[in-house]
Amino acid sequence: MEDSHCTAKFLLFITGIVLPAMVFSVGINYGQIANNLPSPEHVVPLVKSIGATRVKLYDADPKVLKAFASSGVEFIVGLGNEYLSKMTDPANAQAWVKSNVQAYLPATKIISIAVGNEVLTFNDTSLSGCLLPAMQSVHIALVNLKLDNQVTVTTAHSVAVLQTSYPPSSGDFRHDLKGRIAPILDFLSKTCSPFLINAYPFFAYKANPNHVSLDFVLFQPNAGIIDPANNLHYDNMLFAQIDAVYAALDRVGYKKMPVQISETGWPSKGDENEIGASPENARKYNGNLLKIISQKKGTPARPNVDLNIFVFAMFNENLKLGPTSERHYGLFKPDGSPAYGLGFTGVSVSGGNSTGTGTNGPSIYLSPPVNSSSGYLDISSSPDKIVWSSRRRLGMGMMLILMAIAFDI
Repeated sequence: MEDSHCTAKFLLFITGIVLPAMVFSVGINYGQIANNLPSPEHVVPLVKSIGATRVKLYDADPKVLKAFASSGVEFIVGLGNEYLSKMTDPANAQAWVKSNVQAYLPATKIISIAVGNEVLTFNDTSLSGCLLPAMQSVHIALVNLKLDNQVTVTTAHSVAVLQTSYPPSSGDFRHDLKGRIAPILDFLSKTCSPFLINAYPFFAYKANPNHVSLDFVLFQPNAGIIDPANNLHYDNMLFAQIDAVYAALDRVGYKKMPVQISETGWPSKGDENEIGASPENARKYNGNLLKIISQKKGTPARPNVDLNIFVFAMFNENLKLGPTSERHYGLFKPDGSPAYGLGFTGVSVSGGNSTGTGTNGPSIYLSPPVNSSSGYLDISSSPDKIVWSSRRRLGMGMMLILMAIAFDI
């Protein structure tokens, strides 16, 4: 099912994109649901201070894309769920790509467009039915504009798309979603695009701390588990989740499809019932994760494949809804100081200027709906769509609880 021409295209695509001064490449999610964030111009040195060479946006904010021009930083820009139905029209898709992607190339290195976020696990058939047509329309627009060799089209999924995740070698997609996932995987394969997954071991620990070893989810020394099917040893949950995704892809015929962890992180503060949310645990999770990335260490099932991970998130975002943890995933506070000790010095910035409303880039026909969150959703709450906290906690959370109970470590 996989296209062999992707290897040659990928090699051409990656040539020269890593900044020579960087020892390793890390990605960071840059969300802006806040009214006190520094200007994008002040964010550029902050991004570089953590060694990040890749940034994932949840929209195509023109101020950000202009600020990072000639910085060498690569971007994944986002197209929010609320725009999917309009993007099924090729004319709309082409207008959006011209205004939000082509207009900033080549000065700003936009390498991918993430169409929608965790759409398949919303259990909204009208929304999920628009996903692939929207992705196809955006790709056609890139082809028409001769940008398809430098910009890919993909979409991010929750780990809740998995039916089985333990042991990792038994990973399999949910049976009720396979009809939707199969054509998306075919599209990704033919267009040489990566499979994006959002993975949060924090939710598994918070939901059932009695069955989940804190050391196991924080990359701390622990006995770990053995996958009985292949005798591979796992000493952290994130790697087990990633390999479960690889196994699921292999099971449906896409063994060679590249996987990117489009979101993972740990909150430095939470409500009383959000067990595990603390500065110390956030420091351990993100600090150990960055150390592993710097070692170019692959997973047990893919030891020779470098991890491709985007940490969530750049800043604490004070306007996010939901539990306290939602507003405390940032590596930095809005003033540019570190949220907790990770060894970063930070960069002093002047007063914030973000309004939290945002736009989806200059456009002749799109404007954000009332109360738009710049085209993207909170991790655990969204008032104007389905109850995101329930979906995240019960959809992904229940899958991770079952996985954790199976580990019983």
